[in-house]
Amino acid sequence: MALAGFLVSAVSAHASEPVVVRDIKLEGLQRIEPGTVFAYLPIKVGDTLTDDKASDAIRALYATGFFNDVKIAADGNVLIVQLQERAAIGTIDFSGIHEFDKDNLTKALNSVGLSQGHNYDKALVDKAEQELKRQYLTRGYYAAEVTTTITPIDRNRVAILFAVAEGPSAKIRQVNFIGNHAASESTLHDEMEMSTPNWFSWYTKNDLYSKDKLTGDLEHVRSYYLNRGYLEFNIESTQVSLSPDRKDMYLTIVLHEGEPYTISGIKLAGNLLDRQAELEKIIHIKPGERFSADKLQATTKALVDKLGEYGYAFATVNAQPQIDQQHHTVDLTLQVDPSRRVYVRRVNIEGNTRTRDEVVRREMRQMESSWFDSNRLALSKDRVNRLGYFTDVDVSTVPVEGTPDQVDIDVKVTEKPTGSISLGLGYGSGEGPIISAGVSQDNVFGSGTSLSVNVNTATTYRTLTVTQVDPYFTVDGIKRITDVYYRTTEPLYYSTDSSFRIITAGADLKFGVPFSESDMVYFGLGFEQNRLEIDANTPQSYKDYVTDFGRVSNNVPLTMGWSRDNRDSALVPSRGYYTQANAEYGSPLGDTPYYKADLQAQYYYSFARGFVLGLNFQGGYGNGLDGKPYPIFKNYFAGGIGSVRGYEPSSLGPRDATTNDPVGGSRMVVGNIELTVPLPGSGYDRTLRVFTFFDGGNVWGAEGNSTGANGLRYGYGVGLAWISPIGPLKLSFGLPVVKHAGDQYQKFQFQIGTSF
Repeated sequence: MALAGFLVSAVSAHASEPVVVRDIKLEGLQRIEPGTVFAYLPIKVGDTLTDDKASDAIRALYATGFFNDVKIAADGNVLIVQLQERAAIGTIDFSGIHEFDKDNLTKALNSVGLSQGHNYDKALVDKAEQELKRQYLTRGYYAAEVTTTITPIDRNRVAILFAVAEGPSAKIRQVNFIGNHAASESTLHDEMEMSTPNWFSWYTKNDLYSKDKLTGDLEHVRSYYLNRGYLEFNIESTQVSLSPDRKDMYLTIVLHEGEPYTISGIKLAGNLLDRQAELEKIIHIKPGERFSADKLQATTKALVDKLGEYGYAFATVNAQPQIDQQHHTVDLTLQVDPSRRVYVRRVNIEGNTRTRDEVVRREMRQMESSWFDSNRLALSKDRVNRLGYFTDVDVSTVPVEGTPDQVDIDVKVTEKPTGSISLGLGYGSGEGPIISAGVSQDNVFGSGTSLSVNVNTATTYRTLTVTQVDPYFTVDGIKRITDVYYRTTEPLYYSTDSSFRIITAGADLKFGVPFSESDMVYFGLGFEQNRLEIDANTPQSYKDYVTDFGRVSNNVPLTMGWSRDNRDSALVPSRGYYTQANAEYGSPLGDTPYYKADLQAQYYYSFARGFVLGLNFQGGYGNGLDGKPYPIFKNYFAGGIGSVRGYEPSSLGPRDATTNDPVGGSRMVVGNIELTVPLPGSGYDRTLRVFTFFDGGNVWGAEGNSTGANGLRYGYGVGLAWISPIGPLKLSFGLPVVKHAGDQYQKFQFQIGTSF
């Protein structure tokens, strides 16, 4: 139709005599503004209309893509432009969609150019239909059918409806390996993310075929063999077949293993900067060992990193193997090229839309105008990562144009929400329901300062704590921590008719002084008031304390502490250790002089992919001074999640001789052994894991009006750990190793926000 209009217009223009255009009239416009047409129309008022100009005008208006038909005619000195607009896309909708979110599909169509408000184009709609089918293929829906309906609506617009018949998703029913002799099929299956359906496939989707997943899985299989010396390993073919009903998929992978190779020798060559002895010390592979691609890669990376510490930012190390196929050995030569030494001109911070530039910059240990140091650069990235303000931190080295001995450091960060809500839930036969909640903001106004408010609404234990942390109170990195708290404890609520309560209100100020990149020493001073409310049914040990020291005690505690954190992650650690020690001294300025010392140590070791052994130790010791007993409101408690699982929270240790209620003690020891493994069927997802544990511990106090503080208590069990959207979640099922008379047990325990 458009071509016919073009020919008619051209003939009409040719038949007429040239005229001077005194006016231009547009006909047929509905949505497009006249000004838009005049902007593209090459003929203006006062021009002489000729055949060539008429043809040029028609071509120019067609080229805009706005019109299906263009005609030009002259009525006297008036130029008449007759236009037929292309239909616009008024709405895009979907029906039959269950597997995808409609917003995500709309974004996918936008990526191919189809969106609301654009001109309707049949070819583009066909392309969008193919994109929808592709989206379903990535989820394993090979039987999905897409039907497109175009409906005209008002104002020359169309409504597009994509009706999808999803059908069943194709599941991987079988994965076969051919040619494997050194490794069993089950071993190779463990290296793959895709597998046949299992109990957890609804969550992991690992039973759905994906070309990208298959490529990754084949690389995992290849790495498995190369790390065990099979240099001749090759994947000869991969066959993917679909059942006639498109419900089942079958994978067949044909392998050639070859023979394992042993390293006959390894040496360094090239420019070694007169540091050969130093570089040889960091070679991770030795002659006589089985060849391993991972060890070779680790060695070359270590060499590059070491050269980077000396300022050689563009150093390269290339492995040159000499293969002896007859004896199945390989001789390795590592060719070292340090390239040129450079220094850093500028450090650029990008992507911090909320966080202030100085918050990131003060964590950098690679300084401007100094020699490039890869070790300091890696430390800088770790420190920025440990801030917890960003989902991604990318540090890159960019050469300065025209200056061969200078580089810029680009630090690109991606902001994430730094506010969080924590929730803890539990239930004990002696404690009743326990609910705790907290609201915190780790990066207030992008300043790097954190502010948190924590509330515990348990029936027997209510707290309100407000904490503010300024990590850079001084430019030297001295940290300031301010705490204000109010606590009400009713330890006997469920066990007796007593309304005994301990009400504590106080505040403290601490300063943390960094002594190294991972060590910090703390000093603090506080003030707190403890008020004890007793009645006739209160345990005798509490009555005696009130008789001796009164209902109200004012304390001025002095604190000193030290911490070191070398874990690879504070949320899901797999290696490294964390240690902290604290000492508290109740000064003579208060009513109850005392001292207490606390120690916590954690160690994590990953001995296999996804398997992590965690060790935790906590100990506490307190005593009174000047002949006075240790204050009961400073007592330690043990039992429950985060302590000795399988026992009710705070139920271990001394009990009042008259009421048998747990009263805590001045000495505490708790130890935990935890083995974490990936959830079966979930691959190596670190956010979803199962664990088994063995706990031990107890609390002891001064002899007197208490009982029950005999030997250690031990618990064992299993659990599930999940990094949920609202915080770390732990479910545990624990049992005591040996039952003792009077102990209180709690098999099932649940908490959000605990870390061990």
